[in-house]
Amino acid sequence: MSQYFDMGDETLWNPSNGASRMFQRQIAVFEAELELPSGIGPMENDECQISPEAFESFVNALLAKHRRTSHAIWLALSEGFTATVLVLAERAAIKVDWALHGAAPETPLEDVQVSTVTGMSAPAEGAAWAAGLREKAQELGRRMPR
Repeated sequence: MSQYFDMGDETLWNPSNGASRMFQRQIAVFEAELELPSGIGPMENDECQISPEAFESFVNALLAKHRRTSHAIWLALSEGFTATVLVLAERAAIKVDWALHGAAPETPLEDVQVSTVTGMSAPAEGAAWAAGLREKAQELGRRMPR
């Protein structure tokens, strides 16, 4: 069995039911964390529709949040979800402004990790940060069925 994540008439992803359920639960977590709807609609009859405008806003907010943190646990917990969202965004032809997101954050850092030994950690350098996420998304995209 599988479920369909569609944008209009195009299927962006056709995961197994288990992977779909986990992804949908993570959507709810990140919608709450970002205080923003994802644009990914409810699963009805094994299909859900993705709203391009809302999803684009969500993708950019997720990347901005990811960029503003240096907390190793937050990053580890969010990277798989973020990579999955990036694959869907690419398949939906949503433009990601990597130069903007890769720049030093203009807003204060959030969820920073502070060590008594090393002090406060800083986010990764912009190009390395973007390259790492893009590489994870590309690798995952090769494994994600349409």
